Amino acid sequence: MKIEAYVVGEVIKVDDKMQKGYSYLLTEPMGKNFSSDFKPELTPQEMLNLGVFEGKYLNDCRQEFPEEWFSSAHLSEVADLSQNCFHIKSRLPLSEWKRRGWIIEPDPRGWFQWYCRYYLGRRIPELDIIQIKRWRSFKRHKAQVEKNCFIGDLSCRPRQRQALLQWAYNPFF
Repeated sequence: MKIEAYVVGEVIKVDDKMQKGYSYLLTEPMGKNFSSDFKPELTPQEMLNLGVFEGKYLNDCRQEFPEEWFSSAHLSEVADLSQNCFHIKSRLPLSEWKRRGWIIEPDPRGWFQWYCRYYLGRRIPELDIIQIKRWRSFKRHKAQVEKNCFIGDLSCRPRQRQALLQWAYNPFF
């Protein structure tokens, strides 16, 4: 769908490899009215354009999200480190996320899927609190990069920088 179709009151229907028959209501305008303690530095589209998750993310569920998000995205049918912004692996497999209890329904792909849906305007207060808390706790990685790297030295701590990017923090400082 075109970005203009994502308006308050729209019901988004999901039918992909990992989720069938799920739907959600957009209750907030896209990219607006975030929780006061959630201030992501990058939009989902910016993250995809910069290169996240080795290009292998949202491949089978693109119809759920605005087609514009994928016009310049770094995508691949197989995990490919060259698609990542920092050309380095900085994630665990989904199986490990499940084992550690980090996958919270109704978002079987994890935090980024939650963020994409939240950005579109879906709100599930109990879930939002959990995911925002996880996002906020990840900021410690930004503090570590700032403390240990010279400004502008993007070769310093590339794994952490890639991880920051995958959590909607700007890794370019």
